[in-house]
Amino acid sequence: MAEPSEPDLRLAEAMIFASAEPVKPSALVAALSEEADISAVIASLSARYAGRGVELVQLGGGWLFRTAPDLAQKLTRVIQTPRRLPRAAMETLAIIAWHQPVTRPEIEEIRGAAVSQSTMDQLLDAGLIAPRGRKEAPGRPTLWVTTPGFLTQFSLNDLRDLPRRDDLLVDIATRAPES
Repeated sequence: MAEPSEPDLRLAEAMIFASAEPVKPSALVAALSEEADISAVIASLSARYAGRGVELVQLGGGWLFRTAPDLAQKLTRVIQTPRRLPRAAMETLAIIAWHQPVTRPEIEEIRGAAVSQSTMDQLLDAGLIAPRGRKEAPGRPTLWVTTPGFLTQFSLNDLRDLPRRDDLLVDIATRAPES
């Protein structure tokens, strides 16, 4: 693996730093020189930032800079953290994540309760879900999916990183009852 050029390293660093979303490999390929080895560029940047205040992490199918885990607790006293989502919104988001693309009536059926418009609006405003077409069914209901922002918010690189429902059921079944 050849050592990446300094201009390629600087450009990749600037792209990742400036982006609110994870920078995909395709974006790096398009921006860097033709001879740039993306793996070498990422490895070099990772090494540069290892142990620093920010670290290069792979999430949502791309790379971004994140606060070093050991400093995160100290920053919560200085930086406002986003508000937690209400339980109904978290339940709705979990159903969308595991069943996407899914319609609102399907979410309500799985959840066993109605989903208010304000719950959907909270998830939309937070950038965690997005409409993705319409289902070929009577009324043509909107299909909902999670966004790259969802992956980033929950520190996932890919939807395949979600725990499998079967694993969660096993975990619940093996827990000892609380006394």
